[in-house]
Amino acid sequence: MNKRLCVIGGGYWGKNHIKTLYEMGSLGGIVEIDKNILDEHLSKYSVQGFIDLEDAIKENFDGYVVATPAITHYPIGKELLGKGLNVLIEKPMTLSTEHSKELVEIANSSNARLMVGHVLLFHPAIKKIKEIIDSGKIGKLYYVYSNRLNFGKVRTEENVFWSFAPHDISVLNYLIGSSSLKIEAKGTKFLQSNVYDVTMAQLTYPNNINAHIFVSWLHPFKEQRLVVVGEKGMLSFEDSSKDKNIFYYNKHIDWIEHQPVKVEEPDEVIFYKKSLPLTEELKYFINNIEGTIEIASGQSGLEVVKVLETVQKLLTNEK
Repeated sequence: MNKRLCVIGGGYWGKNHIKTLYEMGSLGGIVEIDKNILDEHLSKYSVQGFIDLEDAIKENFDGYVVATPAITHYPIGKELLGKGLNVLIEKPMTLSTEHSKELVEIANSSNARLMVGHVLLFHPAIKKIKEIIDSGKIGKLYYVYSNRLNFGKVRTEENVFWSFAPHDISVLNYLIGSSSLKIEAKGTKFLQSNVYDVTMAQLTYPNNINAHIFVSWLHPFKEQRLVVVGEKGMLSFEDSSKDKNIFYYNKHIDWIEHQPVKVEEPDEVIFYKKSLPLTEELKYFINNIEGTIEIASGQSGLEVVKVLETVQKLLTNEK
């Protein structure tokens, strides 16, 4: 039986959830406090519309997608989960570790499904890279880095790490298969006295796996690059490129008579079946709404917020 989901928030990102769910035949309702925006959506989609969240809760939809401003994620998520309702809450899950932990605990006690909108975990290229790592093709994992660079959109309340890096943190944790053990971070403020425009975070994971996240909204061109370095080979993926290819570099270092020797074989383009990450994310939520959320679970969302909060403290305490 097809599930009926209600999207809370019809703005910048919520409209994408609304459109995608409607095309999937799973849009049941829309909650939007701005009547003009709500009316615009209802003119396109023949579903129930609500200005008041409580009215949507009474309809007891199969699940609710929270796509409102981040500051509202905690109170809305708490109310829904407390009633045992299934929730997909957009990233960041909340604005504090304490609030994220509480939502996970409420979901567990009420037996509700809690998922976080870390949409890149459903990107077919990221899933393929995970598959390659797990297959052993690149050998022991050494190092991963993620660059998320662009010119704008500059925020006035949240720094660039909170704005850009949730994607990268979730991807690193997913690919490596654990949370980081140690975090170091540096940042620079250029445009505003209290908001970082450029940050670099260095993360140490179990088994001596290292990673870094470089984010900036003061960059001359767009770059969304992921590089994975292993014992036997290397991978790269540029999500902002036209072709969105995954490249496998058959390069590694051999030791001959105690001397490092470069080994370079022809590169390879890795095939993967392309699809829309948001569609895949929503399909996963719907398919697991009566089962177990393993990818982008509430716990994984909590781990991302921990890193965001830790980096914030490190930046604030910079001398």
